[in-house]
Amino acid sequence: MANHIEEAKSGRASCRTCKKPIAKGELRLGVEAANAFGDTPAMQWHHLPCAAHKLPKELEEALIAYPGDVPNRGELAQAITLAIASGHAKPAGLPAADRAPTGRARCLQCREPIAKDALRVAVERELEVGATVQSGAGYLHPACVGAYLEAKGGTKDELLAGVRANSRLAAADLEAVVAEIGQ
Repeated sequence: MANHIEEAKSGRASCRTCKKPIAKGELRLGVEAANAFGDTPAMQWHHLPCAAHKLPKELEEALIAYPGDVPNRGELAQAITLAIASGHAKPAGLPAADRAPTGRARCLQCREPIAKDALRVAVERELEVGATVQSGAGYLHPACVGAYLEAKGGTKDELLAGVRANSRLAAADLEAVVAEIGQ
């Protein structure tokens, strides 16, 4: 049961993007996510307009597969296009490239802040939280990727393949990141 669109069965679910309730009968996007309490995946629900901004590729694929009528399909298609062009859409996986939504992240390599709206590369890293180790995203300036990979023992080819597959950037921005990593 991959990502799909359906009518909300009740008014109890909340949108994972805006945190507001999804009204009964309203169309919503369900995205499969790992379940911490078992092996079966959980569904994360999103309003369609919220998903258009944060999960444009998932929504686009679900809209193609949805057999019913979507009242504001044109507006959603426009929002999907804008989200992909802006570079702020959530990546499909790691490693990926995107634009920094805030200026709070620091580069894992040089420890300098990554400016808001600057291109960055997200890689998976392990975080110690109490007695457990969790994986999460860490961010790099594209120019710092080479030094980071040397220290961690990774290869540029593997990272670039992941960045190309997972990124939700406009083609020109993606090529700019790839060119800066390749130097």
